[in-house]
Amino acid sequence: MSLRFRLVGSARRAGFALPCAAALAWSLLGAGCGAGEGASPPGGGGPLPDDGGSPDAPACPEAASVDVTVENARGALAGTLEVPAGCGPFPAVVIIPGSGSTDRDGNQAAAGLLAGSYKLLAEALRDRGIASVRYDKAGIGGSVSAAPRAEQEMRFEMGADDAALWVEKLRADGRFATVTVVGHSEGSLLGMLVAARTHLDGYVSIAGAGRPIGDVLREQLAGALQQDEALLEAANGILDQLELGQPVEDVPASLMSVFRPSVQPYVISWMKYDPAAEIQALAAPVLIVQGTTDIQVKVEDAELLARARPDAELVVVEGMSHTLKAATLSAASQNAAYSDPSLPVVPRLIEALEAFIPAE
Repeated sequence: MSLRFRLVGSARRAGFALPCAAALAWSLLGAGCGAGEGASPPGGGGPLPDDGGSPDAPACPEAASVDVTVENARGALAGTLEVPAGCGPFPAVVIIPGSGSTDRDGNQAAAGLLAGSYKLLAEALRDRGIASVRYDKAGIGGSVSAAPRAEQEMRFEMGADDAALWVEKLRADGRFATVTVVGHSEGSLLGMLVAARTHLDGYVSIAGAGRPIGDVLREQLAGALQQDEALLEAANGILDQLELGQPVEDVPASLMSVFRPSVQPYVISWMKYDPAAEIQALAAPVLIVQGTTDIQVKVEDAELLARARPDAELVVVEGMSHTLKAATLSAASQNAAYSDPSLPVVPRLIEALEAFIPAE
């Protein structure tokens, strides 16, 4: 879900969720990551909210939260559709999750990330008349069957393919007037890929990197391995080869969690994309949001994206953490932002989204 590298031991001691590089240390498929543990209930193909067509139904339905599914080439992706009260048609968004074993609510149970950020975000938007879909990533929770059977088959583009299916589902539903993608963290870049291949009414990046993942990993590794120059040199050498599209067989044991051979094809596929270049090509209006107390993605990343897309709206939210909640830079405050689902999403984020998402 995040973009700040921490070695597994130090991340556990700090109580923070493991991200990007470290999220690769947990299985991309959720194996060993508590796939299904503490995740949202499996999505189903249950009935959609009553459209008011039956004689006994109210003229306009109440707000509703419904399990929904779409099918990719491997199996079912499960999600939750939030529909506001009223007759519509409503603006709608697809919330694209960040990296790692992230479920539809924005949690990674095995990593101790239990903020419930996406659920809180979706409910806040619903209360303002904006519908949304949020979903378990392939291999997680109700979407276990939608993942490749082996980690080495995973590719970065698969995440964009899955998100595009949800866009198509909303487009086909007559209750929704517009569709916007909201990509968080790694989902920011995935959202760009979706926006480049299909018509969208808006694109939103929240806490998205402004640099290629190779550059991000180098920075993260330099901080994490500053006391071990030899290991840092080995890590940078591995990154050099992966950027050339060349798998690396000889990986030091202490780097295996990040660069194990089975995850290298995914990293190679991710390295092909430069967020600053991708955002330039989008036809949809763009909103870029970044928090000042995000310990995983910098304000400078948002500024890089904004410079690449001068017509974009940039909103820097003072005191917003990576989990979209208010926090200072203290360890205790950050830990609460990652683990306390009772803390609300920062109101300024909701205001920015409400003002940007087109109604028609």
